[in-house]
Amino acid sequence: MSTADLTAQYYDLNEHDHPEGGSTQLGFWIYLMSDCLIFAMLFAAFGVLGANYAAGPGPKDLFELPLVAVNTAMLLFSSITYGFAMIEMQRGRVGGVKFWLVVTALFGAAFLSIEMYEFSHLIADGATPQRSAFLSSFFTLVGTHGLHVTFGLVWLGVLLVQLSQHGLIEANRRRLLCLSMFWHFLDLVWVGVFTFVYLMGTLR
Repeated sequence: MSTADLTAQYYDLNEHDHPEGGSTQLGFWIYLMSDCLIFAMLFAAFGVLGANYAAGPGPKDLFELPLVAVNTAMLLFSSITYGFAMIEMQRGRVGGVKFWLVVTALFGAAFLSIEMYEFSHLIADGATPQRSAFLSSFFTLVGTHGLHVTFGLVWLGVLLVQLSQHGLIEANRRRLLCLSMFWHFLDLVWVGVFTFVYLMGTLR
């Protein structure tokens, strides 16, 4: 038996069909896993450094839980409205998708505005990242999440333009699905921040 026959016997040399966009989804899942590692390290750093106040203010002195609860509600509502956008996508209603994406963006912008308000007041009161290890880890964790929300809003704006130009083509459907995973991921991370940083911080 020749080498070519042996190769054909043990190896399938024919190219297989791959679903369009399959590599995009796989690549995005890999990206999300890398983001999970980043936030896991930031949570771990806060767990180690979060009680080192350097004789400065602690969570009970700084955090306004009612304000943080409102901020949390803004992000939770944005996840719900994004879910409505995905329902409209399944129904093929591009107008409904765009409407709910705009509502999602408004909730996301409200979340960022409240977060910036909180940061500005902390800094004005002298609670800067350089003040203590607790504040350094706090600003790094919460600020990294805020940057992700900012990137998500930019992505959302670009997607709205693409929907206006091309409608619900297959590529835009994939983009909507990827942004959905990203947005809900940020929601889950924030629930962890709210619980681990704010609630448990004020109970110490």
